[in-house]
Amino acid sequence: MMILITGGSKCGKSSLAERLLQNISENKYYLATMQPFGTEALEAIRRHRKIRREKQFVTIEQYTDIDKIQLPAHSAVLLECLGNLCANEMFRNDSIIFPVEKIMKNLKSLYSMTDILIIVTNEVGLDGISYSAETMQYISAMAELHQKIARISDTVIECVCGIPVVIKGEIPC
Repeated sequence: MMILITGGSKCGKSSLAERLLQNISENKYYLATMQPFGTEALEAIRRHRKIRREKQFVTIEQYTDIDKIQLPAHSAVLLECLGNLCANEMFRNDSIIFPVEKIMKNLKSLYSMTDILIIVTNEVGLDGISYSAETMQYISAMAELHQKIARISDTVIECVCGIPVVIKGEIPC
């Protein structure tokens, strides 16, 4: 099963994703994509590692190239978050690449190793503001990823004020 969870910042997406996996005790992985840039990020990563460990997640920190991850059969994976992964792939070198096809290929590879893949993402581009060319390319890539992932997902959920709103499918028990 593939589940896409989207919404604005601090709206309860991650908490929902973790709750969906709370009853799984084995082969439960948290794929963290936030790169540790700066003291604040390092502190957040430390805090998140502790919380995940308490919830019996094995954390895998992989900022790009998620197809290189090897998992045991019947794994459950929470990917946090697609926005970071897209930015990491897009701006990883001195040049900008449009990473949609690579990310989709890598997600399909990751999904083939799992029973459950939950992808947490952020809504970007809803503010109607025009940004720099690079940021607009990122917003465009995220929009395309959201559409493609939503099409192949069993369930799509938008979190609004901590309330999960089902867009497609149903919330698994």
